[in-house]
Amino acid sequence: MRIALILDPLASLKPYKDTSLAVMREAAKRGHELFVSMQGDLFLKHDQVRLNALSFQFTGGHHWYALGEYSEQSPNDFDVVLMRKDPPFDNEFLYSTYLLDLAEKQGARVLNHPASVRDWNEKLAVANFPQFAPEFLVSRDNALIREFLRAHGDIVVKPLDGMGGSSIFRLTQQDPNISVILETITDFGKRTIMAQRYLPEIAAGDKRIIVIDGEPLPYSLARIPMAGETRGNLAAGGTGVAQPLTPRDLEIATTVGKVLKQKGLFLVGLDVIGDHLTEINVTSPTGMVEIAAQTSCNPAAIFMDALEAK
Repeated sequence: MRIALILDPLASLKPYKDTSLAVMREAAKRGHELFVSMQGDLFLKHDQVRLNALSFQFTGGHHWYALGEYSEQSPNDFDVVLMRKDPPFDNEFLYSTYLLDLAEKQGARVLNHPASVRDWNEKLAVANFPQFAPEFLVSRDNALIREFLRAHGDIVVKPLDGMGGSSIFRLTQQDPNISVILETITDFGKRTIMAQRYLPEIAAGDKRIIVIDGEPLPYSLARIPMAGETRGNLAAGGTGVAQPLTPRDLEIATTVGKVLKQKGLFLVGLDVIGDHLTEINVTSPTGMVEIAAQTSCNPAAIFMDALEAK
């Protein structure tokens, strides 16, 4: 297959842990051709979507890859285009989903399905499965958020477009900084955020469950917060520990996975704390490398098997 990936700059990727690179290594091992682009390489020439792409090969040594020359191609020249750009989901990301929508209409296969990526905000998507979610509120009204805090006593507040645990705050009624935190995170009532009831089970880890074409991997990656930290995200210093799915994990992942598959969301990362679904990551979910290193499961191989089957 000819596989194009839309990535963040290669220099920003960590070869020892990056999920996109793990998938690319598995694809290269199977003899597939790889091409890489960045978000700005996608463009519309009159009514035709085009993509500037570089051929990509892994090499040994300190400089671990080699690139070919840029070539302008149609997205449907590739067997699949994998959109793996990290959040934030800003206007540029939004415009990319519009262009990828058009590319699909012109015959390209794009994963994840761009309209579903656009529709399934990673925080708001849990509203599709209220039976699994902790109590939550979505608002920019500080009075409503304070009321939610009074009702639950201990909450977390987070932006709707972040990743890696950025700008997540835990609030209790005794916190002397409630006003400034809410003013900051809502930009004085101009930015909508999510508040969720705090889940003390975070101490045992924020579990990342990877779902591929509707099927969960048998292991989650529990991201355990470092001492004194509320967030388990690896980017915030958490430690990743692979562990078998619990019956509740499996119930959540299989129920959600059926819907994800229908929506064309091929690779998704579910975040589960205790028995509750807290986020549905549809842009560039990670965790494959850590699971592969700690178990007999090879997520990248499972991904490629499912992709080849399509």
